[in-house]
Amino acid sequence: MMMTENALFVSTKAPLDLAVLVLPHCSILEVASVLDPLRAANRHLGADAFRFRIVTPDGRPAPLTCGIELPSSGALSMAKGAALLMVIAGYRLAEVATRPLIRDLRNMAHGFTAIGGVDAAPWVLARAGLLDGHRATVHWEDQEDLAHAHPHIDVRPDRYVIDRNRMTAGGAAPAYDLMLHLIRARHGAGLARLVAQSFLQSPRPGNSPQVATLPGAPGNDPNLDPRVARVLARMETTLDSPDPIAALAASVGLSPRRLESLFRHSLGTSPGAHALSLRLAAARRMLTDTAHPLSEVALRTGFSSPATLSRAFRRTFGQSPTTLRRPGAHKPASLTV
Repeated sequence: MMMTENALFVSTKAPLDLAVLVLPHCSILEVASVLDPLRAANRHLGADAFRFRIVTPDGRPAPLTCGIELPSSGALSMAKGAALLMVIAGYRLAEVATRPLIRDLRNMAHGFTAIGGVDAAPWVLARAGLLDGHRATVHWEDQEDLAHAHPHIDVRPDRYVIDRNRMTAGGAAPAYDLMLHLIRARHGAGLARLVAQSFLQSPRPGNSPQVATLPGAPGNDPNLDPRVARVLARMETTLDSPDPIAALAASVGLSPRRLESLFRHSLGTSPGAHALSLRLAAARRMLTDTAHPLSEVALRTGFSSPATLSRAFRRTFGQSPTTLRRPGAHKPASLTV
């Protein structure tokens, strides 16, 4: 596993104090994926082996993507004294990752034994210079942009990465896996197993892919025909240069007609329609979550020109791509704090 453990991942009965910095507009599932495994571990142990508190940038409740507000124990300054600071971020980073927040993170970093980030939070840590020279991951939609924007970070496609005193997870499920790994390291595999059984969820290794489509990959649909799974994996990794359907069929030893039959049976659509939907979904994400110009979005999603993308986009979504360019709607690629 490509990770270098830090001082927190050792067998010990000593309690671990952690602060969870929740930024507005993240997912409640990400917060729960960090806290609930630790809460369950405490329950099974009958002791507070993990002591945690939630903080927000200004101490006020954090609005989450599901529409509720998450109470806070106070502002970021309340995190002082914790061994581990976990940062959770999701959308609208250009709005929530303010200059004062970046400054405070940079100034406070030396006071923690380790710092972690979940989903889009690695962008925040990167902006504060806290991931330079480290291996790290981020949500799969943002990996390419993070690597381009921060060449001093070794961006990996893994579910989670631990490198010395930094840990990063690509989203809610990888954060859950990371917390199970922490529980296992400190209190043994038996406790980690009990916690996993509590949630009816088997942990996955940190270096497994975030998006699993290959046959036999953890989390893959066991009812999916292996040949369809291989074609799906190829489609997802060649969005910028899509293969002809005949080439896709030949790559798994099928005729185009047989591949179409398998796709309709498994997914209810044709290979061509599914490939187009993947490319348009990727284009939609880039339009809403980044500041990439339309010409680059078209190039990176396999369309010959912005006009070609616009026509396909309008047919599918009933609107022009440019209508998605709302001020303040961008995610990390437009982070200018």
